[in-house]
Amino acid sequence: MLQKLRDRSSGWVATVIIGLLMIPFLFVVDQSYLGGIGANNVAQVKAPPSWWRSAPAFWPVSLLWEHQEVSGDEFRQRFEQARMQARQEQGEAFDPREFESIENKRRVLDQLVDEKALLLAADRAGVVVSDAAVREYIESIPAFQVEGKFDRARYQAVLASQVPARTPRQFDELVRQSLRQSLLPMGIGASAFVTDVELDRLLRLSGETRDVELALLPEVPEDTAPMSDADAQAWHQAHAADFMRPERVTIEYVEVTAQQLPAPSAPDEAALRKRYEDEKARFGEPERRLASHILVRVEDGGDAAAAERKAAELATQAAAPGADFAALAREHSEDPGSRDAGGDLGWVEQGMMVAPFEQALFAMQPGEVRGPVRTDFGWHVLQLREVQAGSARPFEEVRDELAREQAQADRERAFSDLTGRLTDLVYQNPSSLEPAARELGLEVRTLGPFSREDTIGIAASPEVKRAAFSEMLIEDGTASDPIEIGPQHSVLIRVLEHEPAAARPLAEVRAEVEAAVRADRRAKAAVAAAEAALERLRAGEALAAVAGADAQLMPLSGLPRGAPAPSPEANRAIFAAPAPEEGKPSFGRFALPGGRQAVFAVNAVHPGKPEELPQEQRKLLRQQFAQLEGAAAAEDYVRRIRGQFKVQVEESQL
Repeated sequence: MLQKLRDRSSGWVATVIIGLLMIPFLFVVDQSYLGGIGANNVAQVKAPPSWWRSAPAFWPVSLLWEHQEVSGDEFRQRFEQARMQARQEQGEAFDPREFESIENKRRVLDQLVDEKALLLAADRAGVVVSDAAVREYIESIPAFQVEGKFDRARYQAVLASQVPARTPRQFDELVRQSLRQSLLPMGIGASAFVTDVELDRLLRLSGETRDVELALLPEVPEDTAPMSDADAQAWHQAHAADFMRPERVTIEYVEVTAQQLPAPSAPDEAALRKRYEDEKARFGEPERRLASHILVRVEDGGDAAAAERKAAELATQAAAPGADFAALAREHSEDPGSRDAGGDLGWVEQGMMVAPFEQALFAMQPGEVRGPVRTDFGWHVLQLREVQAGSARPFEEVRDELAREQAQADRERAFSDLTGRLTDLVYQNPSSLEPAARELGLEVRTLGPFSREDTIGIAASPEVKRAAFSEMLIEDGTASDPIEIGPQHSVLIRVLEHEPAAARPLAEVRAEVEAAVRADRRAKAAVAAAEAALERLRAGEALAAVAGADAQLMPLSGLPRGAPAPSPEANRAIFAAPAPEEGKPSFGRFALPGGRQAVFAVNAVHPGKPEELPQEQRKLLRQQFAQLEGAAAAEDYVRRIRGQFKVQVEESQL
């Protein structure tokens, strides 16, 4: 049998069979291997190979295309960062349900796609970022500096505190990739410049003033014309969104507060003493050690043994009688954060340094030199210059503080226990709060109906409102999880009734509809009167005659561009009007708040005077204009680069 299989596994028949077997396999493997978007990716940016820019996109030629993917994990991490930023900016107004909109997800994805397009463009352009450039950029980040200088210990501590935590090697690669994708747009932005001719033109425009005379036209009388049912019905249908009844809910809730708890019993003396012993470090100063070091780095792929020998030689020199440790550090240390200070690390407490460094330092005697000591940064030579012993306050001195803390902890525990018991009981019967509240002696209250805009009772809390209007509580009719609305103040709610948003019938809003129609008629009449006034002005009549005897005429001499006068909208209209021809003003109109119309005449235009601008100010403005031009050019570059590549998005992964 085996021999027959061997005999039939060669030749064209076997080739056909193997080919047929491979077809379903192609639909099982991750499509990213075949030039597809991949099962776990949200988007892919593709481009034909740089050596065959006209390569077609069909398979198998598409396997040659260069590509960058936005993974699902990458998108979720960036989206979570955007969520945290929005929560910080909006505070209590932040609505997590609204933030989950597809528009927000597409906005975040667009940023990632732009970055991948830039990375692909950098690959095709052969952009390379050196180790020195990465190191220089990292050392310039203020978060890694102490007193304006890069500090290696702070650098490592900050990376460890990130979510997720990163190693220095991982952060190096992150910075390298960021620099690679930003170098081209940054270079384009930095290359922008403004010529003297352009600058003078911009200064003449930005410094332009206009001599204007304007007149407020009489208010249009109130509309009193008859309004038919057909007019009202037509307006109601065309503006249905203006006459909606908002979505409303009625809830029942159980409130748990610290005031519902009995007073805590007196704290146990033995428990206080145990707490004192466990937290003794809080009540005193820890031991501190004044240290210096010399660092000999071990670069990736470098000779670790040679670095260790060099560190051992430096340790021997530093330990010699009369040796100047600071001078050796300035000459040989490779730690830029402490080298210029003679290796001085300042006062070090336990927990500040990496474990091998700290273990060696806290085992030394004052004046001792020890080394080499190995850490992830390289080999260290340590010098302990001084020891400051720790101190602790006695139990009797801090007893009252511990007692207050214990009482607060007992109250919090009792509150947590009550909330937990209530939650467990509600979970047993989530369709009603009454049984659980009755067993614990709590009161069930009702609130509503209220809308999202109402602020009554506990519904003033954004957290309660978000839960009350959530699809889950509305559709299921079950109780919520505990909602914290203040310190030791929580509620559980359940939606009793839900009234979806709906158009209010015309009969109910007839008065509002009539008011809207009359306001619209009056506004249109005011615009028509202003347009008629403009026609008369253009025909040669004087502004005073057109405006009428009771009109308010206001001359505005030397009105500057961009001034919020008479209003920002009016200023834009005035400066959008054409410059007057010789002896012939140009005219225009604008609306004031409330709908009243004004007409104006531009009598003269006075360009700005670049020659009167001091050189320092001129230089500063040139830089600002160049930065604006550079930012626009960089943005245009990103848009053009993205347009050159093929972008595929898998929205089901968002």
